[in-house]
Amino acid sequence: MSKRRGPWQVNASSEVYRNDWVSLTEHAVTRPDGKPGVYGVVNFANTALAILPVLADGHLILVGQHRFPQDRYSWEIPEGGGPLGEEPRVGAARELREETGYTAETWQEILRMDLSNSVTDEAAIGYLATGLTAGEAEPEGTEDLAIRFVHFRDALDEVSSGRITDALTVAMLLRAYYMAQEGELDADLAAAMLDQGARRA
Repeated sequence: MSKRRGPWQVNASSEVYRNDWVSLTEHAVTRPDGKPGVYGVVNFANTALAILPVLADGHLILVGQHRFPQDRYSWEIPEGGGPLGEEPRVGAARELREETGYTAETWQEILRMDLSNSVTDEAAIGYLATGLTAGEAEPEGTEDLAIRFVHFRDALDEVSSGRITDALTVAMLLRAYYMAQEGELDADLAAAMLDQGARRA
């Protein structure tokens, strides 16, 4: 049975691939111009979660790992996936602990994003995590991770220079920078994050 998706008409749909993380659905469609076509959509089993863990002195925690699809090393904020039925903050706390060993006292949602929305339904939620306490990391078997502490302004420089290219990391850093500038964060934390003198300390 056909149905409308905005200006698109979906005439038939079939799942052509599935694993534990993603599935690929192929839709036989009538395009907005009235011609027949095919639209493939990658569906995700998890919500993408991003955590910006910021210490009181304005430094944050970055995670380094080799990314299989690009076959290169990437420095990013802690990230992961939470099952669609799970409270996202619970999943974010788990990912922070697993990847860095840290736990956070305070969580603030600061970002929602659609990732690559022309081909996938993957949605992302980002949290600012503060009041950090160190512990033992518990990475998954698919993860070979390193961590480093970088001042917030230096992380922004790495975005500007192209050293940091991960989409969620870029978006979270820019969102937090805007919030710090506009008085939307705790004043002491914002001052520490924006403090030029604390860079590369």
